[in-house]
Amino acid sequence: MRYGIDLGGTKTEIIALSETGRKVFEKRTKTPRGSYDDILQNIKHMVAEADDDTGSEGTIGIGIPGTISAKTGLVKNANTTELIGNPLEKDLQRLIGRPVKTANDANCFALSEATDGAAKGIANVFGIILGTGVGGGIVIDGKVLEGSNGIAGEWGHTPLPWANQNERPGPSCYCGKKGCIETFVSGSGLSRSHNSVGANGPTAEEIVSLATAGDAAAERTLASFERRLAKALAAVINVLDPDIIVCGGGLSNISRIYENVPILWQEYAFSDGIETRLVPAKYGDSSGIRGAAWLWPS
Repeated sequence: MRYGIDLGGTKTEIIALSETGRKVFEKRTKTPRGSYDDILQNIKHMVAEADDDTGSEGTIGIGIPGTISAKTGLVKNANTTELIGNPLEKDLQRLIGRPVKTANDANCFALSEATDGAAKGIANVFGIILGTGVGGGIVIDGKVLEGSNGIAGEWGHTPLPWANQNERPGPSCYCGKKGCIETFVSGSGLSRSHNSVGANGPTAEEIVSLATAGDAAAERTLASFERRLAKALAAVINVLDPDIIVCGGGLSNISRIYENVPILWQEYAFSDGIETRLVPAKYGDSSGIRGAAWLWPS
């Protein structure tokens, strides 16, 4: 039995997967905020519930909104700030009494889709999350590529390539830089782009609805979003040359991007033709937690 845990800023979720990938247990709670110890205790209780329900002691994989520093073993780059600077893996192993594996949530997403999702059986996979933030994960031959610094796939915190005059220096990012890809193609980035043309604050979902209904300003905003996404992904293609790019997160539900973006990235990628496919995730919001469970090999 494999347990996957998705530790987010608002919710913590656990699932148990059988050896065939069938979900046999699921539990979701609100993530305790303000206390690292409370987060640990919440996970301990959830694992105990899974043990009781399944009658087993499953392996434990956890997806976190950050990564473990290879240098210190402490959590870094987490937007669930209570985790930063703490030895999460070691503390949970001590508390629960069995080994724990952690990985960045975008890496878990990519692993899930490469294992039994939209990229099953494909050798070179880039998984992207387009939501509140922008994340990425790389899976090569079924294994997550973490990199020597634990930041492989973090394309959201690289500059928007081929930026035009209106895109420089770009919006401020929480990482302290300006013009990161995340500031352009996240949900907040899409809303910000639309609001700059005088609209009264619609959400990303509302912008899509407006464009579908024929609103010209919303259509221009979406067209700009698609071109920016195409430029950002073309730079990834130039470096990684993936067979497939799998898209998750709230903005992955914009169905038109799967037709329009691959046409647009042909203009920027360094090749006479791009065969890389852009597809939506098979498991949607469940991909990250399934990938956490798959951190443990069979």
